[in-house]
Amino acid sequence: MTVFVINGEEPNVEGVKYVAKLLKREGLVNEIRAVKLEDIPIDYSYVIGDHSGTYAILERLGVKKVLSIDAHTDLMQDYFDHASWLAYALKDGIVEKASIVGAVLMIPTTEKTKLWTKGVKVFPALPRTRKVRGKWKAYINLKQHGMGRVIREARKFLGREIHLTIDMDVLRPEYRIARFQHGELTLRELLDLIEEIGKAFRIVSFDIAELSHRVIKSKYGRRAVVETFSRLMEVRA
Repeated sequence: MTVFVINGEEPNVEGVKYVAKLLKREGLVNEIRAVKLEDIPIDYSYVIGDHSGTYAILERLGVKKVLSIDAHTDLMQDYFDHASWLAYALKDGIVEKASIVGAVLMIPTTEKTKLWTKGVKVFPALPRTRKVRGKWKAYINLKQHGMGRVIREARKFLGREIHLTIDMDVLRPEYRIARFQHGELTLRELLDLIEEIGKAFRIVSFDIAELSHRVIKSKYGRRAVVETFSRLMEVRA
């Protein structure tokens, strides 16, 4: 049964409530099971507002390996929120290893903030470099190396069983789902990525995150949510 987690600010709350009704109307869920963060039950599929809610889900489930499809790394360390939840999950031992696929924003927004790097591998959407021991080194990325290479590398790093979290801001701006900067993937690319992940991994549980009120007036956004949820249920079956 799918759990709808009501968390985040009002735009996120509106987004989750709307998507719950949308998925029920489309026949993809039988009933709407809405909970607050403190009441998260053990299940396998979740729809949440603010991505920070994934921390609470993982703490409840005890799944130690995470694959995150996201336009952002969520590895900031200044304070706990949607941009730092994964860093805190790794730092607090909730997660042992994580891979991030599809990121476009790789650097901190302030000079004082450093990204968390221990136990995590990032596979950006576009070519990116990082400084390693004084030398610049290129990341393995979707554009240059392809989906197959990225998934193989993530599989080697994470192992077989994962929790899959998808931040819907990984899609291009025209989908208008999340409140913040969107990424570079088309819906077709996201669906293909989910398909390949389903072949390479055993998806123990998953969540769809960063839904906001913007999806209510977005035809492309609504379609993206429905098709993403459908594909996730298919590959996990």
